[in-house]
Parts: sequence; C-alpha cells; structure tokens
Amino acid sequence: MARLRLGPLLRYVDGSTATVWVEADRPCTAEVRCADGAGGSARTFQVAGHHYALVPVTGLTPGTETAYEVWLGESAGAAVWPLPESPYPASTIRTPADSGADELRVTFGSCRWAAPPPEEHDPVGPDALDTLAARIAADPTAERPDVLLLLGDQVYADQTSKATQRWLAARRDLSDPPGVQVADYEEYTHLYYESWLDPEVRWLLSTVPSCMIFDDHDVIDDWNTSAAWLAEMRATPWWRERVLSGLMSYWVHQHLGNLRPEELESDDVYAAVRTTPDGTDALRAFAAAADADATTARWSYRRDFGRVRLLMVDTRAARVLDEGKRAMLDADEARWLREQALAGDCDHLLIGTSLPWLLPHLIHDAEGWNAALCRGERGARWARFGENLRRRSDLEHWAAFPTSFEALTALIAEAGSGEDAPATVCVLSGDVHHAYIAEPTWPADAAPDARVLQLTCSPVHNSIPTSIKLGFRFGWSRVGRALGRRFARHGGVAQAGIDWRRTGGPWFGNQLMTLTLQGRSSHLHLDQAQTSRGGDVHLKRTEETKLS
Repeated sequence: MARLRLGPLLRYVDGSTATVWVEADRPCTAEVRCADGAGGSARTFQVAGHHYALVPVTGLTPGTETAYEVWLGESAGAAVWPLPESPYPASTIRTPADSGADELRVTFGSCRWAAPPPEEHDPVGPDALDTLAARIAADPTAERPDVLLLLGDQVYADQTSKATQRWLAARRDLSDPPGVQVADYEEYTHLYYESWLDPEVRWLLSTVPSCMIFDDHDVIDDWNTSAAWLAEMRATPWWRERVLSGLMSYWVHQHLGNLRPEELESDDVYAAVRTTPDGTDALRAFAAAADADATTARWSYRRDFGRVRLLMVDTRAARVLDEGKRAMLDADEARWLREQALAGDCDHLLIGTSLPWLLPHLIHDAEGWNAALCRGERGARWARFGENLRRRSDLEHWAAFPTSFEALTALIAEAGSGEDAPATVCVLSGDVHHAYIAEPTWPADAAPDARVLQLTCSPVHNSIPTSIKLGFRFGWSRVGRALGRRFARHGGVAQAGIDWRRTGGPWFGNQLMTLTLQGRSSHLHLDQAQTSRGGDVHLKRTEETKLS
C-alpha cells in the first residue's frame, strides 16, 4: 500500500481550482477528494527515486470552504490524509468569491531554520510558523491568512542541524567537502522532511495556500554574489552536484506549486518529467542548462488574487555578474518584470523580492561604495579589498547593483502613477533578520500617485545576533547616514534618485507580517512569536497600522 512521505501542501487556489502537492513512497495515483464533491487525481512522477504528484483539483465552488482528503494507490486506493488520530482540524480549501471583493490576508516572512523536536530546547526561540499553526488550529473560524508568502531560505543547505549532521555522517565521510553541508539531491530531500514534517507546519501548509521563492541559503550562502565567487565555486569538485541538486529539489518542492494550472499545462519541463518512467535525467538537464545560462529558466512568476497582483521576483539566479555590467536581473527578466508591473488593472501591486530594495542608509551607501570598489574605481588593490568585504559582509542587495536599483525605483514610480494606478505598491522582502517599514519620497514632479512602501519581515525562525541588532539600528541613525555618505563619496557613488525614511521598526524576533487588503484599503500588522513567563507560546501583535 502506498504511503504519504511528505505533504500535502495546498499551493494554488482560485475560485474553482486548486493544486495539492504530495510525495508518496512508491509509484501510484494521488487523488484529492473534497467533501463538496470536487476533486482530482494525478499519477506520480519520479525524480531520484522519489515519487511526487501535483494534483489539480477542479469543481470547487467560489466563495466556499471544503474539507479534503488525500488518497494514494491504484483503483480505489486508501486514505492517507488526514493522518489517523490527528489532533488538528480537517485540512480545507477556501476559495475566493467570483467578485474578487473579498478581504485578502497576505502573510509573509523568510529565513526559517527547522524547529527542533518539542522535547529539545530551542536556542532561537519559538517558531513563528509553528505558533501561527497552533493559533489557527485552536480556532479554525478565527482570522487566518488567505495566502502565505515564503520569501527565501525555506531550507538551509549550508547550515544543517545537529540531527541532520548525524544523518549525513551515517551515509558519507564528513571530512570530505562539503562536510556538514548537503551534497546531493537525496540530502536535500532530508532538509525538506526535517522542515515540512514538523507537525504544526505540515498541517498549516496543508490548509493555507503558499507561494515561495528561493534565496541564497536554499543553495549556499552568498549564492551568485559575484563573478569571482562563481568561478571559485565552479572550480571545486563538489559544487556542480550541489547546485544542480539545489535547483532540482527547488523545482520539485517549491517552484512547481507556484505555477497556475494553465502554466503547468504548457510547461515543457513538467511534461518531460511526467511522461517518462524516471524524470531525473530530464530535470537534471534542465537544471544544468539553468545554471549555465540563466535565460533558459524563469523562476519569477505572477499571481493575481482578485485585484491584488503579486510579482515574485528571482533575485539570485537571474543576476548578471560581469563587474562592468552587473545587474540584479538580466535583460529578459527585467523585461518580464516591467511588462507585469505595468499590466494595470489592480488595486494593490505586491513585488516579492527576497532581498530588500530599501535598506538603512548606511548599508545602502556602503553597498554602492563596495560595488564601485569591485568595479575598479579606486584601483586593483581596492578591488581585491572590496571583493573580500562583499563576501564577508553580504553586500549584495539591490543597492549593490546601482543600475538595477535605479531601474526598479523608476519602474515602481511608473507603475504607481496615472489615473489607473494602484492604491499601494509594496515591496515585500526578508533576508536581513529583522522587520521594518520604509517609505520613499520622490522629487515633487516625479512622485507616484500610489503609496509606496518597503515592507521587510525576517526571520520566521532563526538567530538574531547582537551585532545585527546594533548594526541595523545604527544604520538607520543620522550618524550612520552621514558615515554612509562618506563611503559613497570615496567610491564616487552618486546619491540615489529618491530619499526614504524608516516609518516602523526595527523589530527583532521570530515574526510574520500580514497585509489585509480590501478594495483600495490596506492594513498591516506584525506578529511576533513569544513565550510567556508561564511557558505559553503565542503570537503577540507588535504593530498595526493603516496603509491606505
């Protein structure tokens, strides 16, 4: 009898259709059966000895909620979800109304280490996703997200837990590179098991739709930070297997579920993987091509939730690393982003980018200065110093790609201007292990009509060193800003075409930020996972503000 190894994950949902992702322990047919009669089935496909299915669910009724079960096997099969004697409510699919006038709650965050078992001490505090799941499970009728955006570092291939390191040591010699980091596809699957078999998170992902994008730790710290870094990595004997396995496992576990059903139908890679008994070679060939030439793959995607548009942008694999032409997005990716942002007909435009667009002024200027040094603006000696500093200090956000920063700034202004402009344009980011709100200002003759905000929320569950807290607080200060301008002048870096100020935060802790959107109104709140003196873990509402 087929068994469920991982999932289900509820991924795409619209008024009448949904997709549900599962991993089984053998080839079989996966079926979703809804209480209202809706459902669907799909045959599993195989990658590296693992068996997956993305089940299209049809026949759903707009504006309703229905419980569902997952069945695996041949012919009638057997029910494998919900799990026997599960303490959680039934997993459900909630569909939006056809009118698109429903209130939409978008919860987002990034950077999640897998939580340790309940009996072990958690050195970084309670997991915000676990805590959110517990709150929803306790009262399924209460407020909950309509979609969960995971903005990068869903798994950490380069920072494994002690339990994972013990598992790695049982299969290979950890004295050989890459040591305690993951090396291949099988080891990546272990990271997803460790993260998504967490009982609370497993149930949450089964009942709240999710959209995901990678950041560096999904592959390796500083992934594609520079041409010199990439050349050094490609010279190592273990890197090729690591990066191909990272891209393959991301495609299977995260990317597929990001796509709309009609996109899946026309996806050549998905078709190739499904129509062969073993899709490993087809997927590996795709990953190799994507690693060699970023223009052969698009990881960015668009999702519309009524009149709310989400553009999730790949800020890792689509980079141009030539120091003379550095860009966060290659020309094709930038063209795609522009077309989607200017497509109009939305009340709110959300741009998901794992890396923040607006940073504390000191850090913004330091990254621009560093980029100038690495280009050779101050000579070869400074260039070597700049490359070393870039890697040690993670100087690789939008500010480290000045041309791309200005292009994104101009695009946001254009998308937010005119009679049909959205009420808000919000850039949603993570990465920097704290949360804040920043608001830009343009010259009077160039100001957009929409309210524009940088909303940053991180981590979901990770460490927050004191150095990060002090550094980011200082970075927002007047003294920090003045110091940043001195860096910029040393590198001959021009001032940005806009100014901005921090209007909320910084907040430190394991946290999630939520936008509540209805019509042209927008509200924001921030919840932090905290432990009371009595040991009770709960989400505390730290900030709540009206945006439009």
